[in-house]
Amino acid sequence: MIEKTIAGVKVGDKQPARVMGVINLSRESFYKGSVVSADSVLDAAIKMIDEGADFIDIGARSTWPLAAKISKEEERNRLIPAIKNLAGVEVPISVDTMFFDIADEALGAGAQIINDVSGFTADAQMIGVAKEHGCPVILMASNEVPGDPVGLDAVMDSLERIISQAEGNGIDNIIIDPAIGRWTDEKLPIYDYETIDNLQRLRVFGKPILAAISRKSFIGETLHKPASERLYGSLAATAIAVRNGAHIIRTHDVAPTLDAVKVAQDTKARIPVVASGDYEAELLDIRNKEDAARLMNSIGATKAGSQVMKNKTVFLNILLRNISTTEALIIKQEMLARGGDAALPRGAVSHEVGRVNLLIFGTQLQVERLIKKIKSQVRDLPLIADMLTELINRKNDVVFRYSKI
Repeated sequence: MIEKTIAGVKVGDKQPARVMGVINLSRESFYKGSVVSADSVLDAAIKMIDEGADFIDIGARSTWPLAAKISKEEERNRLIPAIKNLAGVEVPISVDTMFFDIADEALGAGAQIINDVSGFTADAQMIGVAKEHGCPVILMASNEVPGDPVGLDAVMDSLERIISQAEGNGIDNIIIDPAIGRWTDEKLPIYDYETIDNLQRLRVFGKPILAAISRKSFIGETLHKPASERLYGSLAATAIAVRNGAHIIRTHDVAPTLDAVKVAQDTKARIPVVASGDYEAELLDIRNKEDAARLMNSIGATKAGSQVMKNKTVFLNILLRNISTTEALIIKQEMLARGGDAALPRGAVSHEVGRVNLLIFGTQLQVERLIKKIKSQVRDLPLIADMLTELINRKNDVVFRYSKI
C-alpha cells in the first residue's frame, strides 16, 4: 500500500488523487496562457487554492525543449520574489528547478518541496540540499537530459536508478514522475500513451506517482490543436491516468481537472489489502516480468533468483480459435505437464467435433515451454507455436499496441 505525507498532505492509495496547480513565470513556455506575471502570483495561487489545489508548483524556467534558454540569474530573479510573495498560503509550495543553489534559496524563502525534472542528474549538489532540508522531492525519469528515456521500460530503468541513488543518500520522501511529454525528439506520442495506459507498473517502486499531463504535445498531435485548445484532451488523459494509479495530477487548469479527477476516482476500484496487527497482505497486479524482478530485488531476493523466477509471475490467458481437436488435446496435455491447463469443449475428448476453440492459461514461462515443445511436432502445431510467439511479442510491442498506422 502506497502512503506518504508530503509537506503535511497525505498522498497515496487511501487518499483522493491530489491536484497540483502550476504557476508558470516563464515567458518562454510552450503554453503562453499559463504564464503568470510577477505581480499576479499571489492572486493566481489563491484562485487555484479556492478551486481545490492541494499543492502549488512554481517554476521560472521553461523545460520545453524549443524554449529560449535563460541564465540561472534570470531564473532566480523571477522565482525567489514570487515564492516570498506566497508566504502564508494554505497549501505546500513546490519549487520547479534543477539547480541546487536556487532550490536552497527557494526552500529558505518558503517552498517546501523540490521538483527536479532532471531526477538529480543535472546538478549533483541537489541531493545535498534535499537532504539538508529534509524536504520531499519530485524526481522525473531522466538519464543525460530531462525526460530522455524512450518507452516505459526505459522510464522504469531510469526511475529505479534515480530512486536507488536518492535512498542511498538518505532521501526517502520521494514522488516519482514518468516524464510524460515530448522531452526529446525521440519521444513520440505513442510512448506517452503507453505510459498513461500502464501507469500502474510504477507501483512496484512503492512511491506516489505524479502525472504531468496538462496540454502537452502528445495531446496536440492527436487533436491537431495548439496548447490553448488542449483542455478537453488533457482532461481525458487525466481521467485515464487517475484510473490507472496516478496519485498527483499536475495541471494548469485546477477546477476542470479536479472534476475529471473526482469522476475518475470513483470509477477506480480499491486495491485489495488486508492488515492485522503488524501484518499486511496486498494483492498485486503484475503484468510485466521485469517489474516482477524489480519487486523481488526490492524485498531482498538475489538478482540471479529474480531473473529465474520473473517469467513465473506473469499469467496469460490465450484463446485459440478453430484448431483441430487433435491439436487441442495435445496442447492441453502439454500445458498440464508444465503446471498450466487448457479448457476445451466436452465433445473434443470423444472426437465428436472436428474443430474447437481452446482456452490456454498459465504463466508466461509455462506458455514459453509449451511453444518450445510443440514447435517441433506434427500437423499445424509448429504454426500454432509461431502464432503464440508472435502473440507474446505483440503484447510487449509499443508500436503495435499504440500506433494507429
